[in-house]
Amino acid sequence: MTEKLFWDDPYVTGLDTAVASVDGGAVTLASTIFFAESGGQESDEGTIAGVPVLEARADGLEIVYLLPEGHGLRPGDPVRVEIDGARRQKLMRLHFAAELLLELVYRVVPGIEKVGAHIAANKARIDFAYPENISELFLPVLTEIARLVPADLPVTSAFEDEATERRYWEVAGFARVACSGTHPRRVGEVGAIVLNRKNPGRGVERIEIRLA
Repeated sequence: MTEKLFWDDPYVTGLDTAVASVDGGAVTLASTIFFAESGGQESDEGTIAGVPVLEARADGLEIVYLLPEGHGLRPGDPVRVEIDGARRQKLMRLHFAAELLLELVYRVVPGIEKVGAHIAANKARIDFAYPENISELFLPVLTEIARLVPADLPVTSAFEDEATERRYWEVAGFARVACSGTHPRRVGEVGAIVLNRKNPGRGVERIEIRLA
């Protein structure tokens, strides 16, 4: 199984590793820093041995990378993995901003149901089953985020169950939440954010998050 080093250090953008298996265009690696889409967070973008990765997908606990035909890689080949570091940083910041927002919305409206989420490099969104205009929650949520971000507390990310790769993040005194995405080391890295409300359908309210 691929060793997932993006959890150990999500700031690393280059890695020397080896090909573990090849099945046509589908390749697995001995170790990786290349995150595959999970929990709504988009995959990284980058290359393996200079070849662009077309898709990164989770297959159980394994990560499979789809490369173009004719990539020429074989099991055991040494390879260099490179990811788009600027994109990873945006994904981490937006992901954690969305995690903070979700936790705070749960506190403001106990029992509210999250019905969807997506984290891209340009914005994040969370959808809720909510009968009112959800922008009424922006003031209390942003007020608390404005307190948390400057406090710049450390973010712990670790295994809850290593065998099943269940992980969590924790900010002491604030929350501990199950999540297997990539997270910044400190809350302050989120920086300033902007919220926007959308109504994608009856009974569904969307909060969009952008970096200011």
